[in-house]
Amino acid sequence: MNRTFVVGDIHGCFDELIELLESVALQPDDFLISVGDIVDRGNKSLEVYQFFKNRHNSVVLMGNHERKHLNQVLSYAQEIVKVQFGEEYQGFLEWLQTLPYYYETPDAIIVHAAFEQGKNLQEQREDVLCGATAGERYLETLYPENTYWNDYYTDNKSIIYGHHVVGDSPKIKNNTYGIDTGCCHGDFLTMIELPDFKVHQVKAKKDYWKEEQIKWQIPVLKSKDWNNMSFENIQKQLEKSSYIQEPQTRDYLDNLEKWTHDLKNSLPNILQKINNLSQDLLGQFPEEFNQKATQYPFSTYLFKAKAKNLHLKDLEKGLNTPQKVLDIVKIL
Repeated sequence: MNRTFVVGDIHGCFDELIELLESVALQPDDFLISVGDIVDRGNKSLEVYQFFKNRHNSVVLMGNHERKHLNQVLSYAQEIVKVQFGEEYQGFLEWLQTLPYYYETPDAIIVHAAFEQGKNLQEQREDVLCGATAGERYLETLYPENTYWNDYYTDNKSIIYGHHVVGDSPKIKNNTYGIDTGCCHGDFLTMIELPDFKVHQVKAKKDYWKEEQIKWQIPVLKSKDWNNMSFENIQKQLEKSSYIQEPQTRDYLDNLEKWTHDLKNSLPNILQKINNLSQDLLGQFPEEFNQKATQYPFSTYLFKAKAKNLHLKDLEKGLNTPQKVLDIVKIL
């Protein structure tokens, strides 16, 4: 007889997933359901993705972390995975588009995060089911402060969910089963076997997320297109990373800050050179100035300089990325 298993938030903990499946001697015909959040934070997100992508008799639900990737709302954990996946990342995004937001068996409804009481399964909001920020804010408008959606669940059919770490063992309340037990933080990976709701667990080998955050700082920083990022956004990135004190990463960030500072400080000199070039062209080609000026990619600045109407604020607005500054410096 084929069995059905529902596994909690894996978050890239591939070794623990395999250990857990081996502990129940998972067979090819057994059905495996993931509540979602199979990637991010752990050390082997790519392997977890490939496992589920290639395994028959499996389904992965859309978690808030998958949805972040799909919508390209990337925080640090997603940026790490994007670097880890490399050329496979685009295929991963296409695969994410196929993920359902819920799955129903004869014994349970499986969702990633939450279920709104009083609505049937087909009426549920996707952002609620997957635990997106908008969905969580919506639930806050329905239920009193410091309460949770399953405090109000009264239906007869069991719900299995993940998303919120509930401790070392499943949280069972009002016929709901919370099975995110914090594997990526060094705690447990939990799986429920249906139809008898038998619990299977393995202990994580370490706190993967704590380790991964440090390990991937430099690769993620190097993957960013600093040259074509606006100076304003670079400054925001630097401010967001100001807490980092790891020596190698701190050195990289300090050098980045100095580089952008030097480029921005070069604008007065660029202004002077454009004014000089405009005057030179006007002196050498008084009748052909327009024709000569349009040969330059920054001809607009030359025309403004000719009219003595080019100001530093014009360059600050137009040369708003490192690459734009570097390109004009190369010509001047």
